[in-house]
Amino acid sequence: QVQLVESGGGLVQPGGSLRLSCVASGSGFNVYSMGWYRQAPGKQRELVAKITSGYTTNYADSVKGRFTIFRDNAKNTVYLRMSSLKPEDTAVYYCNAVHLLIDSWGQGTQVTVSS
Repeated sequence: QVQLVESGGGLVQPGGSLRLSCVASGSGFNVYSMGWYRQAPGKQRELVAKITSGYTTNYADSVKGRFTIFRDNAKNTVYLRMSSLKPEDTAVYYCNAVHLLIDSWGQGTQVTVSS
């Protein structure tokens, strides 16, 4: 399994921006499909955005036009740029890596959108 470490979460006001990062250990990062998920209190974990090894992306309807996922294979890192944040974006955000038998998760980073 690959180890994933997220960072970049925090407290931000509505309308603000944050950039989350997820660094993967080891080699082979370029073949992983990478995803960002989130889980709010009392709710199920949901997909926010995904990016394949071929750079195809898809987004949850709730974040389209506001969030951007991108990857830097040279740095073994996937990012989630979040803008126009809303209180309903408050959640723990998790990074996920998938390839063949690999399905790894990070420990999560808290994002709180509040005035």
